[in-house]
Amino acid sequence: MMTLLSAPTSPYVRKVMVVAHETGQIDRIDPVFALANPTKANEELNNQNPLAKIPALVTEDGAIFDSRVICEYLDATTSTHPLFPRDGKTRWQALTQQALADGLLDAALSARYELLMRPEDKQWSGWRDAQLAKIERALDRMNTDIPDTLTIGAVGYGCALGYLDFRFPEVDWRAARPALADWFATFSERPSMQATLPRD
Repeated sequence: MMTLLSAPTSPYVRKVMVVAHETGQIDRIDPVFALANPTKANEELNNQNPLAKIPALVTEDGAIFDSRVICEYLDATTSTHPLFPRDGKTRWQALTQQALADGLLDAALSARYELLMRPEDKQWSGWRDAQLAKIERALDRMNTDIPDTLTIGAVGYGCALGYLDFRFPEVDWRAARPALADWFATFSERPSMQATLPRD
């Protein structure tokens, strides 16, 4: 068994859990809640990941972080379906799609933290607006670069779009992006996605 320091609302944790399902390793992972707060120390988490971020996967050989590394680790330990193509154009496309999805999430969390974590008199609307603009540009690129097979890029897209639905319902991302909306409607029905729906 491996311990996954995690939280049920984290889209990065969800990405790892989806990969665990898709690679048939979900039974090897024990999710343990770990509070990751940018202003409050969590010594248990800090001891495994000095950056104090989740997810962190604790294995018999030590801790692995962040979500990108954990996902590739899980994929590398199975040959059933490589979510990380080994070489060629498909590899770079999948990795770039993953980076795009993670970047969207980085912007979304930054926009969310601006309201939740900063005192009201220190909030900067211009900063939040810039993060929301990044999200819109990422969505436009996703709409023109839709995964056509199950890769880490597809998993990243699915978790990023699911997070927008969960935390940013005011972002009507489907309206101008019907191709992406249709893809997500199908992808989100995968058992791995249904089993990892975020919850408060």
